[in-house]
Formats: sequence, structure tokens, C-alpha cells
Amino acid sequence: MTEQFAAGVLAIQRPSVLAQVLREAGFSFKKQLGQNFLVDQHVLDQIIQAANLTSTAGVLEVGPGAGVVTQRLAAVAGRVVAVEKDASLRPVLERVLAPFPNVEVVYGDFLQVDLAALWREHFEGCDSVRVIANLPYYVTTPILFRLLEAGLPIAQIIVMVQREVADRMAAKPGGKDFGALTLAVQYYAEVERILRVPPGAFMPSPDVESAVVRLTMRVEPPVSGVSAEELFRVVRAAFSMRRKTLLNNLSQGLGLCKPVCTAMLEQAGIAPVRRGETLSLEEFAAVARAWKCVTRRGEP
Repeated sequence: MTEQFAAGVLAIQRPSVLAQVLREAGFSFKKQLGQNFLVDQHVLDQIIQAANLTSTAGVLEVGPGAGVVTQRLAAVAGRVVAVEKDASLRPVLERVLAPFPNVEVVYGDFLQVDLAALWREHFEGCDSVRVIANLPYYVTTPILFRLLEAGLPIAQIIVMVQREVADRMAAKPGGKDFGALTLAVQYYAEVERILRVPPGAFMPSPDVESAVVRLTMRVEPPVSGVSAEELFRVVRAAFSMRRKTLLNNLSQGLGLCKPVCTAMLEQAGIAPVRRGETLSLEEFAAVARAWKCVTRRGEP
């Protein structure tokens, strides 16, 4: 599976080579940015395989770090655009990516980048675009939702996250990991867990275990008759106080008196004593549709 790089390409997936390159560039790891660079060859292989890239595909990489994954992406994809927040990595990336003319590095905060403009400028002519990201815990959710809600033609998102976050993304109703994050991710994409990643796969080693997850973006929403805004207003209300029943949470969160809320849930075929973590996405959609009927009638 490993690509054979041309002569002159630094093999920075080797920890000794990476450490030397970073040292020569005077780079220091910044704990506040969650910088842990992947150096495990097996995990690299699995990420590239999961992306299923071709020479006509584009890749948006979020957080290339020292360019370990970027090199592998550039060897198989037609175009790679990497967004890196830490400008002190510029000399490292310029050195390790110099042999790859199909790579462009954009320096800046991904949450502030104009994604629509980036798409127009860099991915015209690509038959598909995938996102590859190694996300530190503190910024996982905002970056993930920026991608999911961007409305861009993203085929797949292959993301490295803390294992507990991966558990929540792939959870089933009724389990302890099932919650608002689960429903939001599964509304926009089909979720597949690819592999667990031990701390020793990174330099430096983090304190937590990670996992690689593949999100295949849905062409159409998996539920009908309700907008995303309406659906997630209900979801947020249902999980506002996790140990309370739907009746209590929804009546308070949606501003409904309990008799009206009870009737709304019964219309949706949902027992008022159930809790939010037991409902499937389709059941939440049924509640949201019933709530729309209540709001149209103007009931308190």
C-alpha cells in the first residue's frame, strides 16, 4: 500500500527523520494547539486506503502539521490544499512538500477561512473532493460542523479524533454515547469507524487514544418533512438535561405547557416518559413534525 516516493522526498513518517527536520527548523510543539504528528506507517496506510483517492480527486487537509500525511496524499491525489494554523511550521512544510507541485498550503485558522472561495480557487476540475483532518479535542466539534454544514460538494470526510468522540459519532440509540453530536453527524453523513489509533502512533504521544472515522456525505437528508433547523431545535431541547424525560425537557426547551407537549409527543407516537438518548433520528423527526403542527396552531 505504501507509495514509493521519488528520490529527494524526505521520509518524515520515520520518527528519527521527522525529529531531525523539526529540530533543524527550530520548531517547538505547542500543547495549546494539540500538535501530535502521526508517524505510524500502518495508520497512514489505513487513512490513504479509506480515502480511496485517484489522480483526478482533490483533498482538503485540515491541520497538516509537519506534512507526514500530506506527502502520502500528494502521491495519489490530483490536488491537495492544506490549511495550517501554525505559521511556524512554514519552513518545515516548504522543505518536506517541495517535491510535490500539486500541494498548496494555506496558513490561517480553518474556522476563519472562506471555504467557498477556497473551493472555487483550488478544486475546479476535480471530479470529487475529500477532507482529511487530524483534529485536536478542543476544536473537533466546531471544525467538524463547519464542514458538515458548509453545503460544499464534499464526498467524504476522513477524520482522526479522540476515541470517545468517535464512539459518540457512531453510537446507536439507547447507549451512553448517544447524544446530540451523534444525531447531528448522522443527519449529514453515514458514519464508519476505520480503526483505533494508540498514543504511540504520534510524536509526541498524546494522553488519549484516538480513532479514524470516515463520514460519507449524504446526498439527501435521511428524514423528511422537517428542516435541519427545526429538527435540531427539538434535539437540543431533548438533551438539555440528560436525566430528565422528553416531556420535561421539551416542554421547557420549546416553551410548551405540559398538556400540549404530551399531546405533541403522542401525535408523534413517542411516550412522554422516554429520554432523548433512546430516540432514533427518525423518531426525532416525527417529534419535530408534530412540533411544527403545534406552532402552526399557536398553542402555548
